[in-house]
Amino acid sequence: MTSFSPSPPDVIDHLAGIASGDPLDAIRSRRAQARLHSQQSYRALFEPAAALEGAFTQVERFAVAAFVAALHRQPQARRFYVDGLQCHGASQSLVDAIAAEASAGAASGPYGRFPAGPLSAEDAPGPSVRGAESGRAVLGARLSAALVHAHGLVFHPRDASAGDLQALLDAGWSASDTVTLSQLISFLTYQLRVAAGLDVLAATLVNATSEAHAQ
Repeated sequence: MTSFSPSPPDVIDHLAGIASGDPLDAIRSRRAQARLHSQQSYRALFEPAAALEGAFTQVERFAVAAFVAALHRQPQARRFYVDGLQCHGASQSLVDAIAAEASAGAASGPYGRFPAGPLSAEDAPGPSVRGAESGRAVLGARLSAALVHAHGLVFHPRDASAGDLQALLDAGWSASDTVTLSQLISFLTYQLRVAAGLDVLAATLVNATSEAHAQ
């Protein structure tokens, strides 16, 4: 259901297992513009024109996506992005290194500290990652830094600092590709949450139908 296709008609439908004519297909059709823009965002980030790809390769894009999906504990999405990663020529050792980094960075979150004030009551300490030496040997400096950045945006968004961006620049990321990287991570967080919500809604509809038939 979630095997990789070069250009799925709708990735969120694909991840949530929604087929044409399903009840959830009708529900999503009520927000046609949101559905369209979500898919267009996916294509812009994962199928960029060569002139727009820059140094941020598709292997790196799918590697970050597989890592973020694993952090969100969504195996279907992780499999989809791993399949895409391998479709673009990634080795099994790279796939394994990403999985190891995701396992080491597993957490719940969000964590971090607010500026001193009323919101300080919501401060929450939590783990962060800096990338294991063994992982960097396979991932390389650029991708290792990108995964550290992704972990920070997923679990420590309130702790973001100029130093985090400097770490990406030091690892070889350009300013423009750093922006695209952050956009990709933010989009994935949205996409994965929508897919997870649709999974819950699908289960609710199934249960409601079963109860109605039982009465």
